[in-house]
Amino acid sequence: MEYNEQMKNRVKRMEGQLRGILRMMEEGKDCKEVITQLSAVRSAVDRTVGVVVSTNLVECVLEAESKGQSANDMIKEAVNLLVKSR
Repeated sequence: MEYNEQMKNRVKRMEGQLRGILRMMEEGKDCKEVITQLSAVRSAVDRTVGVVVSTNLVECVLEAESKGQSANDMIKEAVNLLVKSR
């Protein structure tokens, strides 16, 4: 699978958010502020997992169909990946 710039940029944004959270902790910021930022990162991770899995699934299904194969196993695996990431 090729990871496009949108996916990479999502991860870079999360990296920046995590650095910011660490800085907040080092500065002794309020717990509520830190938790808010951690929750934002968690949501970003969840959305990124969805983008990566769905993009990969579409590619795999199209490839399977072009070869005359069933995509059922790939779909099940993608659903399992999504469930596992929760």
